[in-house]
Amino acid sequence: METIEVIENAKRIDGYLIEKLDFSRSKIQKMIEEQLILVNGKTVKNSTSLKIGDIITVEEPKEEEMNAEPENIPLNIVYEDSDIIVVNKENGMVVHPAVGNTHGTLVNALLYHSKNLSDVNGEFRPGIVHRIDAFTTGLLVIAKNNHAHEILAKQLEEKSTHRKYIALVWGVIPHDTGTIDAPIGRDTTDRKKMAVIAGGKPSITHFKVLERFSRATLIELMLETGRTHQIRVHMNYIGHPVVNDPVYGKRPIIDESGQCLHAKELGFIHPSTGKYMEFDSELPESFLNIVKQFKDS
Repeated sequence: METIEVIENAKRIDGYLIEKLDFSRSKIQKMIEEQLILVNGKTVKNSTSLKIGDIITVEEPKEEEMNAEPENIPLNIVYEDSDIIVVNKENGMVVHPAVGNTHGTLVNALLYHSKNLSDVNGEFRPGIVHRIDAFTTGLLVIAKNNHAHEILAKQLEEKSTHRKYIALVWGVIPHDTGTIDAPIGRDTTDRKKMAVIAGGKPSITHFKVLERFSRATLIELMLETGRTHQIRVHMNYIGHPVVNDPVYGKRPIIDESGQCLHAKELGFIHPSTGKYMEFDSELPESFLNIVKQFKDS
């Protein structure tokens, strides 16, 4: 069981827990309905407002509920062959099952779609070579066998893959390009978050300005490392947090469509043919709608 103490006058519980647990709103609402989430030991509604000093308890699902099961969930498959699947992940979809997210994940959808997935990362992460956040959209490569998994994982480790992201960040960045070289580790005051800290893991992000608006900047980013929440943490660190990010930056949330961060390009050497492959994906409509609001303001 996990315990969270509310330290700020807050909003309704489902919106508050999106920030603390990185679950989708529908997942949190389901857990509230199933009485897996309590406030001060009592059941609550999705609309319950929180106040300073409230103690939220989040109960872990029973062991038998932690099985990763096939679910008929639509997937946006960009490419597939006998070794790999490239998917364009939608906003709000968690990549693999975990406490509180045993259903509706990318893994659940993959298990329904394919009988062949690598098992290098165990039963709850079949096929998963790398991840992106639940509320980040874009491209992921899935391994359908262990041979493909090991080769793709090695490319990621050696930083030979091509990964380009697009983000809309708060504020106007004055310089056209930049590199953020700052170590990332667990936030010492909030273990649910990551932060730039002394002794953290080396983390390097490169960015390039694409377009400036009066209150925000559209940028593309390339990663040398792949730390948890790396782009979100690094951009917040330099004072330009990702727009619509509910966790980092303490800025207004435009809507509930997720942070304006998209894994746009993905390139790698195919594990069997040895040929370089590169994929590109369009920005989702929710992202474009927010960009338009900044253009028009």
